[in-house]
Amino acid sequence: MSAPAHDSDLRASPPGHSRRALLAGSVGNFIEWYEFGVYGYFATIIAARFFTPEGGSEVEALVKTYASFALAFFFRPVGAALFGRLGDRIGRRPVLILVIVLMTAATTLIGLLPTYATVGALAPWLLTFLRVLQGLSAGGEFGGAVSVTTEFAPPGRRGLYGSWQSFTVALGLLAGAGIAALLATMLGAEELGDWGWRLPFLLTLPLGLGALWLRLKLDETPAFERERLQERPPVRELVRAIALGAGRVMGWAAAGYTFLVVLPSYLQSSLNATFQQALLATVVANLGFAATIIPAGLLSDRIGRRPVMLTGAVLVTVLAVPLLNLLQDSGTSHALKGAAVFLAGAVVGLMAGPGPTMLSEMFPTSVRYTGLGLAYALSNAVFSGCAGLIITETVKRTGSVDIPGYYAAATCAVSVFALATLPKGHQRQGS
Repeated sequence: MSAPAHDSDLRASPPGHSRRALLAGSVGNFIEWYEFGVYGYFATIIAARFFTPEGGSEVEALVKTYASFALAFFFRPVGAALFGRLGDRIGRRPVLILVIVLMTAATTLIGLLPTYATVGALAPWLLTFLRVLQGLSAGGEFGGAVSVTTEFAPPGRRGLYGSWQSFTVALGLLAGAGIAALLATMLGAEELGDWGWRLPFLLTLPLGLGALWLRLKLDETPAFERERLQERPPVRELVRAIALGAGRVMGWAAAGYTFLVVLPSYLQSSLNATFQQALLATVVANLGFAATIIPAGLLSDRIGRRPVMLTGAVLVTVLAVPLLNLLQDSGTSHALKGAAVFLAGAVVGLMAGPGPTMLSEMFPTSVRYTGLGLAYALSNAVFSGCAGLIITETVKRTGSVDIPGYYAAATCAVSVFALATLPKGHQRQGS
C-alpha cells in the first residue's frame, strides 16, 4: 500500500470545486495550529496560572504544562481512528463539519476557564479535559482535510494542493505569534498574565464560525463517491503503511515543533531571553518555514516527493546543533541569529511541503482518511506533543542547552531512512 499506485481514485475535479475544497480543507488546519501555537507561546503564563500552587516551582509547573500539551497530542490518534473511520464510511464533508465544531468549542472555552487561584486543583483538570477534546478534534482534522484537498486537486498539482495544509500550519503559528507579540507589546506583564492571555483563545470563536460556513458549502469528493464501496486492504497491510508513514514524517513533526513552537520557552528558560525576544525569534523561524512550503510542494510535483523531503531531513540532521550553537553564542550578531532561525524553519518546510500529499498517496480512498490521519497523528503525538516535555525535562536534568538540536537531528536522521524507501520519482507530475 505504500507504493505510489493510487492514481485511479485521485482524478481531476472541476477547477471551482478544487479551489473551494482547498479553502474549506485548509481553514480548520489554520485554526488548529493557531491555537496550539498560542498554547506554546503562552506556556510560561499558563504554567503560572493553572499549574503553580503557592510556593510551587516554576520549572515543575512548565513541565506539567507541557505534559498537558503532550496529552492532547496523544488523543490525536484516537481522534484520527474515530473520525477517520467515519470519514471513510459516511464521507469527508460531514466529519469535517463535526470536528470544526468540536475544535472551536474546546478552544473558546479555554479562554473562559477559572485559574488555580480561583478553583484550586480543579483548574488544571479542566484545562486538561479541554486539551483532550482539542486532541480528538485535531486528530480528525488532518486526515479529512488532506483527503479533500488532494482528492479535488487537478492533475499534476497534488503536491501543490497538499502543501497548503502545511502552509496553513505556518500561517496559524504566525498568527498566534503575532497576536501574542501584539498583546505583549500593548499590555503590561501583569495585565497579560491576569486576562490578556485569554484573548487569543476567545478569538477562535469567530474563526471557527467562518470555517463552519465554508464547510457547510463544501461538496463531497468525487473520489469518495466513486470508491466508497472499494475493497479495504488487509489490516496488517494498513498497519504497516501507517507505521512507515509515521516514520517518514517524524522528523518533520519533531523539528517543526522544536523550532517553531518550543523555541520561545526554551529561549526564555535556558538562554534568558525576554518574552518579546523569544516571540520575535519564533516569528522569523515561521517566516522561513512558510517561505519554502509552497515551493517545496510545487517542486515535488515536478521531481517527486522523495528528493525534496530527503533534502530537508538531511539538512536538519546536519545543521540543527550548529544553528542552535549560533543562538547560544553571545558574540553572534542579531542579524546572524535571525538568519539561523529563518534557515531552521526553511529546512523544515522542505519536508512539510510535500508531506501531506506523500501520505495521501500511500492509501486508497477506502482507508485514506483513516490511514494518513493515523500516520500523521501518531508521529505528532510522540515527536511533537512530547517535544516540549522531553526538551524541558532533559535540559533540566543534564544542564545541556544543546538538547533541542540533538532531538531534532536524531528524529530527522530516522526519517532519512524511512524516506529513502519512497520510490524515485514518487508520483511526479501528479501522474
